[in-house]
Amino acid sequence: MPDIRTSHFKRTQNHKIQYSPHAISEYVSSRTGMRVVVVDQKGPKVLGSFVAATEIFDDSGSPHTLEHLCFMGSRSYPYKGLLDQLATRGYSSTNAWTATDHTAYTLETAGYAAFANILPIYLEHIILPTLTDSGCYTEVFHIDGEGHDAGVVYSEMQGVQNTQAEIMELRGKRIMYPEGVGFRYETGGMMEQLRVLTAERIRQFHREMYQPKNLCLVIVGQVDQPHLLRTLDEFEDSIIWAIPSPDAPFRRPWLDSQKHRPLNQSVIESVEFPEEDESVGEINVKYFGPTCNNKVQYTGLNVLLAYMAGSSASVLENILVEKEQVATAVYYQTTSRPDTVIEFVLTGVDASRLNAVETRFVELLKETASKELDMKYLQDCIDREKRQQMYCAETTDQYFASAIITTFLFSGDRDLGYLAHLKEFEELGRWTEADWRTFLKQWISDAPRTSILGKPSAVLSKKIKEDEEARTADQIRRLGEAGLEELKTKLQKAKEENDKPIPKEILEGFKVPSTDTIHFVSTTPGRSGKARDLERPNNEIQSIIEKDRSDLPLYIHYEHIASNFIHVNILLCTSAIPIDLRPLLPIYLGNFFVTPIIRDGKKVEFEDMVKELDSDTVGYGFSAASKLGNAEVLNLGLQIEADKYDVAIRWIRDLLWNSVFDAERIYATVVRLLQDVPDEKRSGTDMCYAVAVMVGESPGSIARASSTLVKALYLKRIKYLLKQDPERVLHQLNTLRGHLCQMQNIRVLVTADVEKLKTPVASWEVFAKGHVFTKPLAKLDSRMDRLSKEGKEPGNLSYIIPMGTIDSSFAVSVAKGLEDIRDPRLPALLVTISYLDAVEGPLWAAVRGAGLAYGTGFRRRIGQIEYSVYRSPDSFKAFATSKKVLEEFIGGTRELDSLALEGAVSQIVLTTASAQSTLIDAAADNIIMQVVREVPRNWNDILLEKVRNVTEDEVRETIKRLLLPLFIPETSNLFVTCATVMEEGLVKGFTEMGYKPEVRNLASFQDDYGLKTGDEAADAEGSGDSGESEGGSSDEGDSVSDE
Repeated sequence: MPDIRTSHFKRTQNHKIQYSPHAISEYVSSRTGMRVVVVDQKGPKVLGSFVAATEIFDDSGSPHTLEHLCFMGSRSYPYKGLLDQLATRGYSSTNAWTATDHTAYTLETAGYAAFANILPIYLEHIILPTLTDSGCYTEVFHIDGEGHDAGVVYSEMQGVQNTQAEIMELRGKRIMYPEGVGFRYETGGMMEQLRVLTAERIRQFHREMYQPKNLCLVIVGQVDQPHLLRTLDEFEDSIIWAIPSPDAPFRRPWLDSQKHRPLNQSVIESVEFPEEDESVGEINVKYFGPTCNNKVQYTGLNVLLAYMAGSSASVLENILVEKEQVATAVYYQTTSRPDTVIEFVLTGVDASRLNAVETRFVELLKETASKELDMKYLQDCIDREKRQQMYCAETTDQYFASAIITTFLFSGDRDLGYLAHLKEFEELGRWTEADWRTFLKQWISDAPRTSILGKPSAVLSKKIKEDEEARTADQIRRLGEAGLEELKTKLQKAKEENDKPIPKEILEGFKVPSTDTIHFVSTTPGRSGKARDLERPNNEIQSIIEKDRSDLPLYIHYEHIASNFIHVNILLCTSAIPIDLRPLLPIYLGNFFVTPIIRDGKKVEFEDMVKELDSDTVGYGFSAASKLGNAEVLNLGLQIEADKYDVAIRWIRDLLWNSVFDAERIYATVVRLLQDVPDEKRSGTDMCYAVAVMVGESPGSIARASSTLVKALYLKRIKYLLKQDPERVLHQLNTLRGHLCQMQNIRVLVTADVEKLKTPVASWEVFAKGHVFTKPLAKLDSRMDRLSKEGKEPGNLSYIIPMGTIDSSFAVSVAKGLEDIRDPRLPALLVTISYLDAVEGPLWAAVRGAGLAYGTGFRRRIGQIEYSVYRSPDSFKAFATSKKVLEEFIGGTRELDSLALEGAVSQIVLTTASAQSTLIDAAADNIIMQVVREVPRNWNDILLEKVRNVTEDEVRETIKRLLLPLFIPETSNLFVTCATVMEEGLVKGFTEMGYKPEVRNLASFQDDYGLKTGDEAADAEGSGDSGESEGGSSDEGDSVSDE
């Protein structure tokens, strides 16, 4: 095998990372100029991001449409769906995204062998795609036989263009950048331009941008680099004749383009967005910052932003959110560019005070810059930013990839050496207070800004509906019956051309590597206290734990990994909380890290507490334990450096038991949560799930009690009580805490290098001091126990909820599912769902391929199965088509594809690898298995063995018994949110299908949990009870056996 020295790809950079176990190598082809950067990372997953720098000077959407069309076939493989079918078979998955400045194609595989197999085929789809007229017609835009606009890309942008975020973002771009500068434009495509976009325009854009010299392959994982280079050499041999001459002149996007002039004066504009609730708006403020290529200044900017708005103790959050309560949050972000974009977002702002709040925001910036900065806190921000970068490098596979992409796009010499160290923090530590204030003035407080004030408008909501109805009616009238029939025929012909069969020999000839090529990582368990009573591991780590002679009965489960950080999680059972107090949980959790504490008999005010907590930790949070597989249990988590184990324990003790419920702080939290409600009520998909939760889960459910549709009423009444009878609310919160924070409810999870812990068990004695262990360990709360009657036995319920804030439709159907992961039907269900949901699988082809929806999918929940339709121009058609596909499998008119079934198993293997892609992920997966699911640690191995033995008959039986009921009115509950213009058609369609849909608004699903104040008339005022709402689903984990 040729080695690195004989390859056309020459190594140009090699860097050993000083703060994490990584190395980065860059190679550049002497033939084509293609670049490849490999980040060596141990683990089972290999992740590739294949990036083209893309720049366009219009809103045509060519970059976005091209991203979709590259998956429609290539010169050697001119078959739609072939790439994804091969990927599905070979432990791989593909995806892509279009940003303003680049397009990225991703390949995620279990093991390098699978990655190397699919890589050249994938790259050919990117560099030599077919880009046929028929592909453009179905994938981008077409008018269907009924006169309605459709197309996958069009449907996607239809669901985006009139949203608050898009309207505000686009207006900001138009102000900040002049014509002729690529950052000005909507690369996703505006609907009106997508309607007239031609295939030739897309081909032209591809010729300009998709040249090997403009591509960078970023690969993260355990890679055989000599083999990789050989694979790339052979790939270049196969395409060199078909690409533009590598020696031809080439304008490098962004660097060789017209430079824009920075803002010379501030611009403040108001824009309207469609929303029936006109009470709450948003403010977006942007500045131009230093170049992203200056690592010191760019890092300094992020430190400064953390100082200004990084926590409730920072200036902007503390004053505007906590004290003056004029916004629910002040978020910030930076976008890496030659002129970095600094962005502040103020959410939940009273729509009548948008101008005043924007003025106050700017005044506060100037006030801060005019006074001496708190250098101790600023140094804490520097230290924390450094800790967080080290932590991200260790725990995420995208940390280096994102930085490499930015360097590829905007750096002149593309030197990656800055990633090897964190010396910029040393330099920032030498900045004086005067340096920081000058920096603040230069880039923010004294700099010109663009402020966009987003104002909700019911009139605009109505106008968009009426205009769209009129445009569609005019289009149907203009086309006439003959024209519509012609379009129907044209669409059918395009589909037939796109869907020509893939020769079976191509699929069969694709080599699937052995699972032995996948390098899974492992962690080692240990247990003490009540955890050890349940099961004692037999390993060296357990011996270390037992040498720490402590008889503490506290349940502690350890996962030993090599790490510079400690993850401490506290699982808290919630069954002891009285049901009528459970809606207080959003307040309790929202107040948890922003409240005073008592330490050594003295009160520590919340600002000082937050600063100390930030100084000690990498991160922290308190929420439902969804990521650990159980949304009915609470999870308090801290991430901290390895030498601060005892510090973490003391913090958890103080936060759980020594915090002070202060009426003023509670009021601030309630106001913040309430002001977020109208914004939460704008997502069609989240509201679909929110209604499903209200109907399908009982009042005891934590997910239901915390839903937006509960908060909308309950929190308004709590706000009223805080003014009239604050002691009553404080008493309720103390009661809630008293029931929750009992030792029998607590399970401690420690993920760390246990060998570095001096006293892994005894350190917890300070936590348990003064608390009793007289009661047995509480059973983990079960979602099954908290389903309502309608949730346990779905059927004969259907609701359609029109929403003025969306232009599309969303649907969720719920049927009865498996109650236990030990159910013998689970392996067949896993394979069946994987088969049906596969990219370019049967439902993808029938629904997305026909432009009926942007996506569909099944989801397993404890006791239930769901089928969702996401962002559809007609969710009834998408739903009915899905049902037809399932019936064809059951009836035998559609055969199961044996190769696709192999692919379904492959995807389950990939899911397992993804759940264990890093050591911290593997530890979390083991915790889910052993602690939360209470199954053996090797449960995934057991399950995968059963999955491999699933038969075709079992798949058909699963479709019939478990999945088809989702589409039968008598065995399913159906929830649909839609644009108001779609209501009539959806009611008609679902009625014809046998459902009896009831049209209701969101407010009709709200619940106050019996809390009455005598001021219920106020419920109609303020926080968005006119209809739209968020709420959302509770994801219960990504592991193979999660439900």
